[in-house]
Amino acid sequence: MNGVLAGMRVVEGSAFVACPSGGMTLAQHGADVIRFDAIGGGIDYQRWPLTQDCQSLYWQGLNKGKRSIQVDLRSPEGQELITALATAPGPDAGIFTTNFPAVGWLSYDSLRQHRDDLIMVAITGNHDGSTAVDYTVNCALGYPWLTGTDGTINHVLPAWDIICGQTAAVGVLAAERQRSRTGEGSLVNLALSDVALAAVSMLGHVAEAQLLGTQRPRIGNDIYGAFGRDFELADGERIQIVAVSARQWTGVVAACGVAEEVAALEAETGLDFTRVDGDRYRALDRLNPLVAQWCAARTLAEASVALDAQGVCWGRYQSMLELVTNDPRCSTENPMFAEVDHPETGQYLTPGPPLRFSQEHQADPGPAPRLGQHTDEVLADVLGLSGTEIARLHDSQIVA
Repeated sequence: MNGVLAGMRVVEGSAFVACPSGGMTLAQHGADVIRFDAIGGGIDYQRWPLTQDCQSLYWQGLNKGKRSIQVDLRSPEGQELITALATAPGPDAGIFTTNFPAVGWLSYDSLRQHRDDLIMVAITGNHDGSTAVDYTVNCALGYPWLTGTDGTINHVLPAWDIICGQTAAVGVLAAERQRSRTGEGSLVNLALSDVALAAVSMLGHVAEAQLLGTQRPRIGNDIYGAFGRDFELADGERIQIVAVSARQWTGVVAACGVAEEVAALEAETGLDFTRVDGDRYRALDRLNPLVAQWCAARTLAEASVALDAQGVCWGRYQSMLELVTNDPRCSTENPMFAEVDHPETGQYLTPGPPLRFSQEHQADPGPAPRLGQHTDEVLADVLGLSGTEIARLHDSQIVA
């Protein structure tokens, strides 16, 4: 593959989201990412959503641009093959990422015996090595108690997994830079819950609870500490309007024609809605009805013209079907996307990397491989095995 990481080789032992998404990010920028799976596929190989013939679009989405091999991971000979791949010589090789238990033959100490400058990024659930997944991490962070208006409401986006995957990719690049400067390898430990805890701490949630001793209230679809929420239009469409800056707020006021009402409210309350973001939040019960009344009297077409004319930050609520069929951002009008022919499921809209380097050729994103598609190729190219040796491994059901 072409890209800023061309030449780098990463061996990946993974499942689900965090580790595979990190490897995919590296692959889409040119790294040769070789994912190994047990023969027949790992625990995520048939994860929903599935096509009518039970091909996992989830698995394909997370493994674009990689090479795939199938190995009997329970056999000593299969374990030796993976060890040899992960610790193969060369300045751009010797990089291994995994969210499998890094114990026994897959431990850093065991692998490092075969290459002293090995780079290994090991993802765990919690920092102590205990098990956690996105759903169990998120329920402990307090967000389900802040979402909606009643009960516990879990989000459907595996946000911590995705952020963890990108953090793992950064870990690979940071460790590779260190090795290129010092010659030293690294064991990089990354806990999913630490990624989430770092994020909520950055946003002030941990300090808020510790220093203020308060539980943030549920506020439905309003934006905490600012002006922003969903509003229904005359034709039943629903939009999100946001004002987190003075310019955005003055645009909302002008578009909705409520300058007099807002000025009177400021005089009554002593609040400054233009210069103080939090003042808009303090007066939501008075400001929201003004904007809601304006929205209720206009269709989407009418509202969009008025809002755009004032530079208002807004968006339309739409389903995923509408996103794919109507939104130019999710189409080949966006250079990130291309229609790619995937061997097992056919042609569909596929993104390349969102990062765009000026010197990097923006080639069409590659498809996900068939499971084990590159087994023979990798064994020959990376390990230098002969056709006879590879045939013996097939006959012995060590590889597939």
